[in-house]
Amino acid sequence: MTASYTGRDRLSETVLNTLKRVPRHRFVPENLLDRAYQNRPLPIGFGQTISQPYIVALMTDLLEIEDDHRILEIGTGSAYQAAVLAELAETVYSIEIIPELAETAKGRLKALGYTNIVTLQGDGYFGLEKEAPFDGIIVTAAASHIPPPLVAQLKPGGVMIIPVGGPFLTQELIRVRKKADGSITSEQLLPVAFVPLTGGP
Repeated sequence: MTASYTGRDRLSETVLNTLKRVPRHRFVPENLLDRAYQNRPLPIGFGQTISQPYIVALMTDLLEIEDDHRILEIGTGSAYQAAVLAELAETVYSIEIIPELAETAKGRLKALGYTNIVTLQGDGYFGLEKEAPFDGIIVTAAASHIPPPLVAQLKPGGVMIIPVGGPFLTQELIRVRKKADGSITSEQLLPVAFVPLTGGP
């Protein structure tokens, strides 16, 4: 259904196998366990959601992750997307602005044995300059624009996947590429619906 937007009529087997390995039921509230594997977003509290499995898979696939990559995620949420990324990348840095979600995610990832995810509580709009540059950046909430600090922290040759648009307007999933010479290209991929990115200037 989304092939006409993304140019991909299938997801990579590597990404699909990764989703099979990550236990999504460990990332949803207990009262929603019976819906954990439905292809739909689910509320996780504080006005936030865990994205539907298809969107997680698509955004992961579009990042073109290699096993030596360092990935920055903006919006840890339940940490499901971070866990999927960590199965593919060398290191994942994940920033969550809501303290309670950040703390819960940190404990959950520790319990599941993930050692290559660094979780931080803070404003993801500004990225993580001390660990930059990153091979890939993924933003799991809709921004009104592409944050300049994230563009600056993307490595030449790197990819950023970000939904852009207002909370009550059409949002577009955008892929940003930084070329070897530092120039930027962006392309709109498909319409999406995400909770809004908070923080920023």
